[in-house]
Amino acid sequence: MPFVKHLYSASKQISAAVSPDQNTTAFKEVAIIHHPRVGEYAFGFITSTVILQRDNEDEELCSVFVPTNHLYIGDIFLVNSKDIIRPNLSIREGIGMCGI
Repeated sequence: MPFVKHLYSASKQISAAVSPDQNTTAFKEVAIIHHPRVGEYAFGFITSTVILQRDNEDEELCSVFVPTNHLYIGDIFLVNSKDIIRPNLSIREGIGMCGI
């Protein structure tokens, strides 16, 4: 049952992100990241940020959801905030760019 809880939670967040009648969104910002390898890029959506604490310095990582064949299925990557290209696109425009 814990797996179902996580699956439901993720589906609910994605649904909230694209639903026009919701006041809050799971997707914070459109992102372009190097994926699957350097020199190739993928559109994604920043869902949250986390600070990785190291001995010498802190590193800000963003959780980026990259849809695969449609909006409800995709991969989540932790990407250094400095490595993310942030286009001036709304969430709706980003969804359109992903071909969804």
